This record gives sequence, C-alpha cells and structure tokens, in this order.
Amino acid sequence: MSDVAAIKRHRIGWAGIGRMGLPMVTRLIKAGADVTVYNRTRAKAEPLAAQGAKIVGEAAALGGCDIVFTMLGGPLDVIEVVAGANGILSASAKPKLVVDCSTISTDAAKTVRAAAAKVGSALLDAPVSGNPWVVEAGGLVFICSGARADFDLAKPYLDVLGKSAIFAGEGELARIVKICHNTYLGVVIQALAEITILANKAGVPRHALLDFINNSALGSTFSRYKSPAFVNLDYHPTFTPPLLQKDMDLGLAAARELKVSMPVSAVAREMVQQLVARGYLDCDFAAIIELEAEASGIKLAPENVAVNRGI
Repeated sequence: MSDVAAIKRHRIGWAGIGRMGLPMVTRLIKAGADVTVYNRTRAKAEPLAAQGAKIVGEAAALGGCDIVFTMLGGPLDVIEVVAGANGILSASAKPKLVVDCSTISTDAAKTVRAAAAKVGSALLDAPVSGNPWVVEAGGLVFICSGARADFDLAKPYLDVLGKSAIFAGEGELARIVKICHNTYLGVVIQALAEITILANKAGVPRHALLDFINNSALGSTFSRYKSPAFVNLDYHPTFTPPLLQKDMDLGLAAARELKVSMPVSAVAREMVQQLVARGYLDCDFAAIIELEAEASGIKLAPENVAVNRGI
C-alpha cells in the first residue's frame, strides 16, 4: 500500500484549531488525509476548508470519523469536547480511537479513557514537544501511551505530523513524561534568562553570549529556539506563560503525590507566576527575561541582530 493510500485508509477527525492545531491539520491535508475539523470558534477553522478539510459545527459530528485527534487548551476542554453531553463520544457513531495531543493531568486522561471505553472507543495519550514553527518543519515529537495496538493504528498519522513518535507503555505514562518535559521548560528558561542578564549587565551583547552557548556542549534545540526572543525581544507567542504555569502546577502536584523533592522547579514556577501576575498573558514565555532584567536593574532593548532559531 502506498503512503498516500495508507493515509487515506481512515477518516480523520480533528478538534482544536489553535496555534498548534492549524499547522498540524495542514500537514495531514497535504499528506492526502481525509480530515473533518471542529473548533468551538468556527472562524478559526474556516481557512482549512480552502485546503480541503470539511468543517463541522459540533464536536459530536466527529463521531463518524475512524480516528479523532484533539489538541485543546486544558483538561476541562478535553473532557467537554470528548466526553461531554455534545462531545465526540455522544453521537450514535463512535470513533475507533481518540488521540489526544493536549497537555492534561493524568486524572483528566483517566476520565476520558474511561468514557471512551464505556462506549467501545479507545484513547491514545499523545502529547507533543514542539511549537508551531516546529510543526511546519516536521519536527514534532510525540510521547504516547495506551494500548500498543492503538499506537500502531495512529502511527502513520503521527509520522506525518512529526519526526518521532515514542511509545511509553500503557495507561497515562505519556502524561507524566509531558508534564516532566514542560516543568523542565520552566526551569531551563529561568536559568537561561539569569545567565543571559548576568553577561549582558557585564557588557556582553546577548547575541554573543547565546551564540557561544548554542555552539557549546550546553547548547540545545531549546536554547536556539529562544535565542531570537532573548536577543531581539520578539515575544510572538509559541507557548504562553499561563499555559506554562498550568503545566508546572501539574508537575509540582505530581511531585507532591509521589513525594519527590523539586526545589528548583518550585522556584522557577514562582517566576512564571510573577510573569502571569504582571500581565504577560498572550506572549511567549521567553518574556521572563524582562523580569530578570528588571530585578537586576537594567533596561533591555532589542539588539536587532539576525539570529538563527535552529529549525
């Protein structure tokens, strides 16, 4: 079977057209998938109609699809859209599989998994690492858990959406991996902001410090992603402070439950809380460098230097 034929084998549903959902659905359509899309704000989904997607006005209309992907803002959104009174599972027709790519708690995922099992469907946890630029470059990484057969069913589509799909095991193990990942984001961005401001206050241009870091053993995909924001103060949102705070809260809640000491993460979470409290809401969480600069008594200005984000 050709790749295109394999992709066309199932009717695909998609719920959630935000910063991540829009480019993800675009990749599926370009690969030849038959995609039906639902978004609570229909206007956000309409651009996909010109690409060949079918747009529906309610989540229940996705029940006739074979596999439905969800990429939503939080646990209550996922529970409502999948298992609510007018959700995906409420229609007479039920999908074989719901693949949830959102970042939610293990408890919320268990609720959705139980609701799916009750009506003969299945849930695959499939949260992602990446941002909209990464989606467009085909660089998303999925961490998945559930039944192995469900992972195998979804994998051809995950392969279209990203570069890697990793199976962690049964149940909600993927949720723990993603929560750990996003808690680490908060720790790393705070540390990177601190050393950048230290060098900058001493007179080092931020682009020079970050260029050195990015080409050293400490450089990473993440430090390269965030270098343009730190250098030129462009906080176009890829992942907002409120979303990062939500995920760090999930990480620290898991730590309390499992009795794991996470003092560095706890302090980093408080810095993200300060960012949210100061009104940094619809911007990238790299704006945390502004708080570090203010606390250090310096005023930042864009350096207006071209910086490769490494994608």
